[in-house]
Amino acid sequence: MPTRNPHSPVLTRRRFLRGTGVALALPWLESMPLFGATAAAPAAKPSNKPPLRLGIVFFSNGVEPTEWWAKGSGATMELGPAAAPLLPHREDMVFIQGLYSQAALASTSPHLGRMNLLSGAPVSLDPGVIRVGTTMDQVLAAQIGHRTAVPSLVLGIEPNELRLEDGLSMIYGSSLSWVSPTKPATKEIYPSRAFDRLVGDGTGRRLDRSILDEVRQDTQGLRPKISRGDSVKLDEYFESIRDIEKRIERAAKDERLEGWRPTLAQPDMPRPKNGLPQDVPEHMKLMLDLTVLAFQMDKSRIATLMLNNDLSQMNFKFLEGVQGALHLDLTHNGKAADKEAMYLKTNQFHAAQFAYLVQRMKEIKEGDSSLLDNSILMYASSLFDGDAHSADRLPIVLAGKGGGTLKTGRILDYGSAGDENRKVCSLHLSLMDRMGVKLDRFGDASTRLADL
Repeated sequence: MPTRNPHSPVLTRRRFLRGTGVALALPWLESMPLFGATAAAPAAKPSNKPPLRLGIVFFSNGVEPTEWWAKGSGATMELGPAAAPLLPHREDMVFIQGLYSQAALASTSPHLGRMNLLSGAPVSLDPGVIRVGTTMDQVLAAQIGHRTAVPSLVLGIEPNELRLEDGLSMIYGSSLSWVSPTKPATKEIYPSRAFDRLVGDGTGRRLDRSILDEVRQDTQGLRPKISRGDSVKLDEYFESIRDIEKRIERAAKDERLEGWRPTLAQPDMPRPKNGLPQDVPEHMKLMLDLTVLAFQMDKSRIATLMLNNDLSQMNFKFLEGVQGALHLDLTHNGKAADKEAMYLKTNQFHAAQFAYLVQRMKEIKEGDSSLLDNSILMYASSLFDGDAHSADRLPIVLAGKGGGTLKTGRILDYGSAGDENRKVCSLHLSLMDRMGVKLDRFGDASTRLADL
């Protein structure tokens, strides 16, 4: 009996043909051993209701603690100076206080040990082991990301850093989103590349060839290994895929005659220039505009944006009266009045970026509602008092009505609710519920956030 080369790929009934950036599941073939395949779910009936989007904007180094507060509700809500740029949107948001992550609070790493905002998992303190936790945005992407060309849009302003800080890898401080406990999601910092990914087929190139053309070479290697009957079945399968492609092309031309369709078919912004923008405010604005473009064209329904990395050396000299780098010069200000005032201006600048995103999405109409109404936006940091590295409570603001699932114009304060009832992972469970993904447990939480 001939022996199989241990390095050759194992044939399975659910093998995938792979081309450049393409994965195509094969049909059930008799020639391949059983591999626990499951029947495909029936196609969902077209809906006229816009889909729900989730956008997360992260800013590093926390806030000036005495200046971050909110009082009242609705149109009479008052905000502290650090959140003042959000005031025009107070009726569209939920100001959340008192949430925390037990793993972050317990970590002995004052900065990088807190970088678990979206997972709640402990950050590994072993310099030889990179591990945190799969983040909630990537849990969503794995479950519902197939509905769009780009399962999740992961953006940033500063590049990933490979240096060590306190013996730990700065990959933690450079990464908000993790596709697995040991692998951060690829963060795109070039606006032109993000644009090409959205306008193309989700891989960064324009969709100009058939999927079948991309996997033809793999197919040729497969045919000698399957029976004649399976070869006929494979041909029929490819013909059905070709027919689907043709129908997709016709549907695109007909602009989705049935069900909801995006309000934007083509980009309404020019392609950004190649290279990395050197003007920080312009760079952030481009990334925020690309987030809006992704949602409006329905290219992605899940997006994260890091305005800066943890331990950021971003220089805020573009703000009047501000000098120095965000981390060492401004966050750790020694309570000097002039430095505290500069730090407060960085807080306000970050809040203004989120306010810009909220305003843009509010202005885009989707029938009787707006893009903001059909979204949930989160603005948050992994620290509260950046100078003290405190993580006993986190600054978090939600905006948007979540397709009617979120009541806005409120302040929710969990500071005195008890540690079991103020877990940030309970918020994540609640948000994932609204996005259509229900889990029994996530991170350190098994209950939803009360009153959200």
